Amino acid sequence: MGKRDIVGNGNSNWVSLKTLSTPYHSRKNGNPCLLLSSIKKQFLFGGMRHRRGVITFQMKKAIVLFSGGLDSTTVLYYALSKGYKCHCLIFDYGQKHGKEIRSAVKIAKLVKAAHSVIKVSLPWLKDSLTDKNKKVPVRKTITDIIPSTYVPGRNTLFLSFALSYAQSINADSIFIGVNSVDFSNYPDCTPEFIKAYGNVLKALKTKITLKTPIAKMSKAQIINLGIKLNVPYKYTWTCYNGYKNPCGKCDSCKLRAKGFKEAGIKDTIG
Repeated sequence: MGKRDIVGNGNSNWVSLKTLSTPYHSRKNGNPCLLLSSIKKQFLFGGMRHRRGVITFQMKKAIVLFSGGLDSTTVLYYALSKGYKCHCLIFDYGQKHGKEIRSAVKIAKLVKAAHSVIKVSLPWLKDSLTDKNKKVPVRKTITDIIPSTYVPGRNTLFLSFALSYAQSINADSIFIGVNSVDFSNYPDCTPEFIKAYGNVLKALKTKITLKTPIAKMSKAQIINLGIKLNVPYKYTWTCYNGYKNPCGKCDSCKLRAKGFKEAGIKDTIG
């Protein structure tokens, strides 16, 4: 079976396996289980149907919390590589610039993933990502102190939106690009937080799973994974500022630069 035997439709939850002139039950030495096993190594399917020489599988669905940054874009491509039909949630929560939102929409369109931009009003926020009277801090070193760029409750809100969406469309998983290795010590990116939200899912008696594929990776490991998945890092936006080019001074820019340097790969952004 080659890639030409797989037929997908970006607007459908189903992917078809063309069996050509040979019935599926007679291929692979007459054992259909061997054929299906080989398919499942590449894709995750939620159902199967067969009609007139075509086996059609229902793809599993995932909600991807998507910012258009390096981490979440890698996670989106990872989910796609696992055969998920992805639905991207992009949030406008009052950021001082819209560059990351535009990047997210561009990348979602590039991979033909369903996507929605959700506008959330949080007028009480006083962090430096949303408050126009506060500058994004420039730190010589990234310490354990939580910086002013932390947006209180952000990931909790995003996950709750994702959960509502997932239950409404019967999605199987929620993907989030949290990382607790090369990060700014945000409390809602830690293993403790993810475990706690996993308990929320259990309490709600849902079978939806929370996926954090890059949580324990260094930034260099994330980038190396993305390169293997052909992630277009040149389209991602990581900088906390909305300048024409990345500032190179904020925590996010420094972590990105560190990752590319350690991975031995040139960053093509800008």
